[in-house]
Amino acid sequence: MAQATRTAASEGPYDAVTLAKKHRISVEDAKKIIEQYGDDRKASDKAARRIAV
Repeated sequence: MAQATRTAASEGPYDAVTLAKKHRISVEDAKKIIEQYGDDRKASDKAARRIAV
């Protein structure tokens, strides 16, 4: 029997809307962060926290 592999949502790259809602920033700012940091969620979160202040 084949086992399906699942990737947790927290392991993949961010969606701009998700990042924006999480940190209460604009979607445009979230898109810029994702462009800059790619799929590095930790760095994206850190950058979003700096903007959210």
